[in-house]
Order: sequence, then C-alpha cells, then structure tokens
Amino acid sequence: MSLIAPPFQIAVLISGGGTTLKNLIDKIQAGRLRVRIALVISSSSTARGLQFAHDAGIPTVVVPSNHFASQEEFSRAILDPCRAAKIDLVVMAGFLKRVTIADDFANRVTNIHPGLIPAFCGQGFYGHHVHQAVIDYGAKLSGCTIHFADNLYDHGPVILQRAVPVLDDDTADTLAARIFEAECKAYPEAIQLIADRRVRVEGRKVRISACEHQDCG
Repeated sequence: MSLIAPPFQIAVLISGGGTTLKNLIDKIQAGRLRVRIALVISSSSTARGLQFAHDAGIPTVVVPSNHFASQEEFSRAILDPCRAAKIDLVVMAGFLKRVTIADDFANRVTNIHPGLIPAFCGQGFYGHHVHQAVIDYGAKLSGCTIHFADNLYDHGPVILQRAVPVLDDDTADTLAARIFEAECKAYPEAIQLIADRRVRVEGRKVRISACEHQDCG
C-alpha cells in the first residue's frame, strides 16, 4: 500500500492586479506546477487579483496595513493565517508591503524582483521604477530575480535569475512586458524546485540538487 504525500501548500500575497497570481493559477491548472494555492492574502480590499482567487475557488484574507498600530502586528496578521492553513511556502507576488519574517518562516517566504539583484533593488525600487532606472542608467541587461525574503529589502538568498536584454528603443512598459514573460516561467520553476525539496540554503548561497529530495541515491 503506497502512501500519497499531501500537496505542497502555498499562500500567495498580493497588493494589486494579481498577474503573477493568475500565472501561478494557470500553471497549476495546466499541470505544470504541482502545488496547491491554499490561501491568497491581499493588503488591499480593492486588489483586482482577489477576483482571480475567487474565480479559482481559493480562500482569501484581506489585511490592510493601516489597520494595525505596528509593523509587528501587521506581520502577525499576515503570517498567522498561513500558520493556521499549514502553509509550506509563502509566495510574494507583487506584494508592496513589508512583512517581518518570523523565525518559523525563515527561508519559507519567496519574493520576485523585476531586476537582477543586487542591481536596481532596495527600498523604492519596484515595478516601473526599476525598469526606468535600468533604461536611464543605460544598462544592457535586466531580468528577474526570485529570492528568499528576509527582513531587508531585496536582500535574501537568490534562488533563480533570468536575464533579459535591454533594447535601444525600450520604454519602461516594453521592458516590463518582456521581463514579465521571463517571470512567468522563472517563478513557477523556483516554486517547484522548493516543493520538490531540491533547494538548500547555505548562508547566502542557494544550492539546487539535480533530483528531488536532495537524494540522488
């Protein structure tokens, strides 16, 4: 008699349009991402991404940061529902609020940045601010970075990066669209690597094993 492992459960944190959430839902429905989105948490009750969650039958929680007196209270309100839902991994997907990562969620929260960390990152560098800064600087490459979140902006260990060329006629919009195509492939890949127990963190370095459960026998 074989035992079937429970699904790897993720919570997705959003603040706005939810395009990254929609991509993850699509990948799961297509059988290309073998995890279960058990919860979606939004920092805004008007986030358009909530509709994607409702359409997919995913439970949602709204946690507005201005309802809390401190960063610590807000962070607990984000992470406590994840604890209650027995979430394996918290996935930030366009989440624009800072969350203090508790010890029990160390290396269990991922974030995606629309640039190649450590360039064009840190407080204030998000969305089109990143792409415009890349173009203004004259950089020839940009891309996306998936990393574990810690308690500094865009600082945790890097899991995956994908490079995207910056074209001479790029605007922030055209560069953003091309980088989002890379994000749509890279983020599900990183989540699947974690779900397959192929990711190990050693200090600032992330090691990815060649097969599942880090045991190639």
